[in-house]
Amino acid sequence: MSDFSVADAQASILHHVKRSGRETIALHDSLGRILAEDIRANRNHPPYNVSAMDGYAVRFIDAAEVPALLTVVQDIRAGEMPQAEVRQGEAARIMTGAPTPAGIDTVVRVEDTEAEGDRVSILSMPKQGANIRPLGENLKSGEVVLSSGTEITPGVLAILAMVKQKQVTVFARPSVAILSTGDELEGIDDPIDENKIPNANSHALYAQCRSLGIEPVLLGIARDNPEDLKAKLSEGLKYDILLASGGVSVGVHDFVRSMLDELGITMHFWRVAMRPGHPLAFGTLESDSSSERCGVFGLPGNPVASMVCFEQFVAPALRSIMGHEKLFRRTIKARLEHDVNGSAGRTLFVRVVIGSDEQGYAVSSTGAQGSGVLMSMAMADGLMVVPAESGGFRAGEMVTVQLLQGMDFQAEPKGY
Repeated sequence: MSDFSVADAQASILHHVKRSGRETIALHDSLGRILAEDIRANRNHPPYNVSAMDGYAVRFIDAAEVPALLTVVQDIRAGEMPQAEVRQGEAARIMTGAPTPAGIDTVVRVEDTEAEGDRVSILSMPKQGANIRPLGENLKSGEVVLSSGTEITPGVLAILAMVKQKQVTVFARPSVAILSTGDELEGIDDPIDENKIPNANSHALYAQCRSLGIEPVLLGIARDNPEDLKAKLSEGLKYDILLASGGVSVGVHDFVRSMLDELGITMHFWRVAMRPGHPLAFGTLESDSSSERCGVFGLPGNPVASMVCFEQFVAPALRSIMGHEKLFRRTIKARLEHDVNGSAGRTLFVRVVIGSDEQGYAVSSTGAQGSGVLMSMAMADGLMVVPAESGGFRAGEMVTVQLLQGMDFQAEPKGY
């Protein structure tokens, strides 16, 4: 099987993962989730024409020529209903949010008036109809105000509260298991052994999942023997997604590949033309129910490669499962501050620090870019994309950078 391009690997993964089921949760637990139903307004809002300003409700014809002197016949505060119609030569003192009385068609700002007793002088007249919010301007009863697929942001949550949705139906989060493999690994609770490598992969992947709102399960370390590996992989296959790092290369002791075959995983690709992250594998396990499957990612053992692969492939898959439409990290254009060489037919992801100058964004490498140099990811604000067909970029050229911080995503990948 030949190497997949980054784009082909992403397309294959998204083709084989399926959108999650639905669940109903409390409104205050829904931030960041995706609506799985249309939401309709249960009332008009505002429920009547209301004043958008503190001022005076008038008939435009009575004050078309200023100054105009009118008689104040009532005060209307927010939450009160008008007591009478405003007739010729009259005005009503009105507060922001208060319903407008019958007979008027314009609200004049209090700053544009002078009042004395029950009389008000209109000194400056706005256009007819000004400063009135019409009935249903915000919400119209029965209309769909939020569509299925909408991400619940603070503003969306406010709309849900306005239509009294104490419970919200959203797409469920997938269950995710994380497994590291290899005799060389040292667990975080193990005694320090200078001949071992601390298992950073599991915890980095854990943090990356948490950043997407998913609480994964850590399965620990599977040692390089078929029995232990089979047991832990079998446990991981009970979840919607299994992230297994290490052991997917071609070494004599890399057992993951053969064990996945033995466990009935259908592999869709084994390698991707990228750096870091070349030894990436993805497959699926069909359950007894044709509607269920487990997606299995065989991630590289080097921690940087594992984290980069998560951003390019795992995060889009998880977001797709959760109902998101924006799957890929947002990209920006930035000026490169130094030369960067390409990687001979492989898409290169360079860890960079993002700064700015008088021309806009500027980026520079975090330093040594080896796939085992974890500090390069710890320092990185983004990943600069060097396409597979590119020989690299020279200092001063504009490059595409994926942003790593925050939760800003876009619908399509860019840069390769």
